[in-house]
Amino acid sequence: MSQATAEASRCLLCHDPPCSRECPSNTDPGKFIRQLRLLNFKGAAATVKRNNVFGGVCGLLCPTCTLCQEGCSAAGLGEPIDIGALQYFAVEQAWRMGFSALQAGEPNGKRIAVVGAGPSGLCCAAELAQEGFEVVVFERLDAPGGVLRYVLPEHRLNPEILLREIEDVTALGVEIRYGQSFESEEELERLLNEEGFAAVYVATGAWTSITLDIPGRNLDNIFDGMSFLRQVREQRAETEALLEGRSVAVIGGGDTAMDAAVSAKRCGAKDVYLLYRRSFAQMPGDDKEKHDALSEGVHFVILTQPVGYEAADGKLAGVRVVRNTLGEPDPSGRRRPVAVADSEYLFEADIVIEAIGQKPNPKTQKLGAPQRASAGLMKLGASRGPKKPRRIFAGGDAVRGPSLITHAVGDGKRAAAAIKAQLLGEK
Repeated sequence: MSQATAEASRCLLCHDPPCSRECPSNTDPGKFIRQLRLLNFKGAAATVKRNNVFGGVCGLLCPTCTLCQEGCSAAGLGEPIDIGALQYFAVEQAWRMGFSALQAGEPNGKRIAVVGAGPSGLCCAAELAQEGFEVVVFERLDAPGGVLRYVLPEHRLNPEILLREIEDVTALGVEIRYGQSFESEEELERLLNEEGFAAVYVATGAWTSITLDIPGRNLDNIFDGMSFLRQVREQRAETEALLEGRSVAVIGGGDTAMDAAVSAKRCGAKDVYLLYRRSFAQMPGDDKEKHDALSEGVHFVILTQPVGYEAADGKLAGVRVVRNTLGEPDPSGRRRPVAVADSEYLFEADIVIEAIGQKPNPKTQKLGAPQRASAGLMKLGASRGPKKPRRIFAGGDAVRGPSLITHAVGDGKRAAAAIKAQLLGEK
């Protein structure tokens, strides 16, 4: 506690806190840090949780150095305030005191359906429950939490912390029904027209890994990133037996690739190599996650492009790769990788994990019209006019693609505000 209050006391009490402007979920760090500085722990917890029902998880997982902390005025005098740590401290302190900042609103007689029990769906549900809506969440799996529960490694997030935040949602009266999946917009319309729901929020996430279309992809011991990480969570012993003493190549440069590489190393792999086609600086993964992977003993092999897989005696022998240089910037703003002539060689590996990105499940994508065929993202149609306004909303990774939990929370909050405005006649 003393360490947290000392950190909060370094805050410069900005009149218009830049840290609050940079938070995608509007958690308002400028306010809760001032409250911690004044030892108002309940007030700080209330600010965090009322603005962000997953405030504790976001405090642990968000790349604060590129969000709220990037604009911290205290950085001009030394180091920025450790906003993520203070945010989690405020939430944890409330749990220790038995204090709950969230309360269900007076029932208004309207029912809302939420499809998907990940962060975005549960945040939307919590926001609406506090406004008096009856909310039912439909989840295809047998537990809530989405990728945070089924995919994110436990070394990144203690499952007990996630469980506590989810209990804060269900304590508001939010009902979760498991084993419920939707594959067409007609099924959503039935929720509205036959089951009496006034609106639907679709937050089905991005669970399908993007895989490489290169020769040899059908060989054994080639995994996609999402399936591998889920296997680590659900079948740890079997995964350790598979990886022990073996060489693993992880293809990719984002957070999923870092998670897969560190998980493989912790499961007993002899060597883990991370192959990435651009430079280290151009990797999209969070800087902290990249350096954590290095400290775990993961070997980074940069400017290396996979072009195929090779077998020996019917088994995977490795990845055929070419060396790259960097050319002119592409539409992403990063310099384009260009293959070096006559540089192809075999990178030996016993197991390969492709972690190059995720997209929505093709079945759940049918819940809306494709926004971009290449990305497979979901976008619902336009409003049906003033006499029959649209009652199906969507957000989170299914719409924006794989992103940060704070963006998922922000989408859930915006959807809840839009639903409330439409159904209660507010702006």
